[in-house]
Amino acid sequence: MSEHTVKSYDQELEALNRMIAEMGGLAEKMLSDSIDALENLDVELAHRVVSTDTRLDLLQGKIEESAVLTIARRQPMAIDLRECIAAVRISGDIERVGDLAKNLARRTTVLAAEGLKLQRAIPGLRAMQDMAASQLKDVLDAYAERDPERAKLVWSEDTKLDALEDSVFRDLLTSMMEDPRNISPCTHLLFCSKNLERIGDHTTNIAETVVYLVTGQTMPLDRPKGSRWPSVPGDS
Repeated sequence: MSEHTVKSYDQELEALNRMIAEMGGLAEKMLSDSIDALENLDVELAHRVVSTDTRLDLLQGKIEESAVLTIARRQPMAIDLRECIAAVRISGDIERVGDLAKNLARRTTVLAAEGLKLQRAIPGLRAMQDMAASQLKDVLDAYAERDPERAKLVWSEDTKLDALEDSVFRDLLTSMMEDPRNISPCTHLLFCSKNLERIGDHTTNIAETVVYLVTGQTMPLDRPKGSRWPSVPGDS
C-alpha cells in the first residue's frame, strides 16, 4: 500500500485492513469450532459459533461504512479505489463464510436434539473442513501480503474441495441405501458438506478480488467448479 500525502488517508486504509484481518480470524475460528461441534455433537460449542456471527456482521457493516466514507472523502483513483472496493467485497465473502459455519453449527443442534449420529461420515467432513480452512488462511494471507500469485493458487485448487464433496456425497448416499435409519442424519450431513464446499467458493471469490486489487485485472469467467448439491432451504 503506497503512502499518501495526507496521513489520515493511510490510516483509513490501514483500519480497513485491520478489520478485514479481525473478520478473517473470527471466521477461521467459527469454521474450526463448527466442525468440532459437529464431530462431538457439542451443542454448547455450536451455540457459541452461532452467537459469534453477530460480531462478524457488525464488522462487515463497519467496513462497508468506512469504505464508502473514504471514497466520498478522498475520491480515490486506481489502486486506492480498488483498496476500498476490495475491502467491501472481501468482507462480504468472509461474512458469508461465517454464515455457512453458523449453518453447520445449527445442523449440529438438530442432530443432537434428535439423537442422530453417524461417525463414519465425520472423517470426510473433517477432511473438507481442513482443506477449506487451509484455503481460507492462504487467501487471507495473500490479501495481507498483496500476493496475487498465492491468490491464483487458491483459485486453481477449488476443484480439490469439490472432489472431496463428491466423495462424501457418495459415502453418505451409500449409508442411506444400506440402512433407512441413516436417511435423516445423512441428509443433514449432506447439507453440511455442501456448506463446506460453498466456503471454498467464497475463498475463490476472495482470491479473485486479491488479483483484481493488486493487478487491476479480473480472473477468467470459467472458474474451477464441480458442485452438484442444491442449497439448503432456509439456510442463509
